[in-house]
Amino acid sequence: MKAITWEKKDLLGLEDLSKEEIELILSTAESFKEVSTRDIKKVPALRGKTVLNLFYEPSTRTRVSFEVAAKRLSADVINIAVESSSVKKGETLVDTGRNIQALKADIVVVRHGSSGAPAMLAQHLDISVVNAGDGWHEHPTQALLDIFTLKEKIGHIEGLKVAIVGDIAHSRVARSNIWGLTKLGAKVTVCAPALIIPPAMEELGVVVTNNIDEAIEEADAVNVLRMQFERDSETAFPNHLAYFKEFGITEERLKKAKKDIIVMHPGPINRGIEISSEVADGPSSVILEQVTNGIAVRMAVLFLVAQGQEIKK
Repeated sequence: MKAITWEKKDLLGLEDLSKEEIELILSTAESFKEVSTRDIKKVPALRGKTVLNLFYEPSTRTRVSFEVAAKRLSADVINIAVESSSVKKGETLVDTGRNIQALKADIVVVRHGSSGAPAMLAQHLDISVVNAGDGWHEHPTQALLDIFTLKEKIGHIEGLKVAIVGDIAHSRVARSNIWGLTKLGAKVTVCAPALIIPPAMEELGVVVTNNIDEAIEEADAVNVLRMQFERDSETAFPNHLAYFKEFGITEERLKKAKKDIIVMHPGPINRGIEISSEVADGPSSVILEQVTNGIAVRMAVLFLVAQGQEIKK
């Protein structure tokens, strides 16, 4: 079989990637993970390149993960604090991007509250754009690190049964996971209160249920999403304790699931709302492993889009 090469200058989502392209990112991440175990945690893969983090929404975990990933590839890193930038003076996203390009940055990592913002930016720039989360659309690197973690723990993705539980309507993480997992042959079930499950979800090739016990009964893994009350989930479930009682992942609930079920969470965790502390800190949890794997996955993405940029030239 002919080896696939990465030819895209951007990573905007998993919906537009092929199975082979997703597998290439995962295999590249696997080779980069070893770097983090060294005494000197650096390789020269992006030496002389500049990665700029442009985050229009608050983020610690994702921004720091991209920063660490870039530095381990020997890139220079610039973080722009939007709250103190010219954006507050009315500068448009495209104008900001053009100024970043004029500064001779090579890759811009963008998180934005509007769906499609990174894609629009990519259309106007010659440099690489990486989507670090856009509105309710996608969060591709989070899904990639989730899938990487599953493959590392279980050994394969094809045929796995994965339950995604929580705020499906507002979750870009859910959408990217669905695209990635189904393309790699996993069987996905989504579970949430009816009001926060978007219409026509079945058209994405998933099973939809409002019964949490049914969702996790045969699951090999459960990915627990944060309830995004700041994005109007409050309307669907105003009582946080009631949500935990009906949909929270607890030790008691996991007794009805497979003994070796894997519990995941993209963070930040709302303990006692989506998941109990006993489960989050327990033997089934791989939450901290997801954080570690995020560095390797983002190293792979930065490395590959830099390659794609050179091909496009």
